[in-house]
Amino acid sequence: MKLIKLSVLALALGLMSFAGNPVKTNETVAVSVNAGSPIQWKSETIDLGEIPQGKPAKIDFEFKNTGKTAVIITNVKASCGCTATDYTKTPIAPNGNAKITATFNAAAKGVFTKTVTVTTNAEEAPKVLVFKGTVI
Repeated sequence: MKLIKLSVLALALGLMSFAGNPVKTNETVAVSVNAGSPIQWKSETIDLGEIPQGKPAKIDFEFKNTGKTAVIITNVKASCGCTATDYTKTPIAPNGNAKITATFNAAAKGVFTKTVTVTTNAEEAPKVLVFKGTVI
């Protein structure tokens, strides 16, 4: 009787080891491929070079909507309080152009790198734009 129970247990364990193996088929699975963003930036990084201390610097990040639907900028946030931002508040039609303007208060001398984070309805992840330079 013990031998039968052990045999049944061994058989059950042996069959369970096959249950975890996937079955291969010739079925084709559709995969979604991101064709890229409909927003084409003129430049994502702008080097201002040397700028004078005490004189605010204006930086324009320009882009084109290369998609088939309107792009709406939902949020623009600067990395620090030393940078003010402005942006197009109306929807940007397909093939339309728009810009994000950052105004950097160049108060302290030295090298700097700042970011502006842009959120739109066209991309899942926000776009981080960079401007840099040296205040003299």
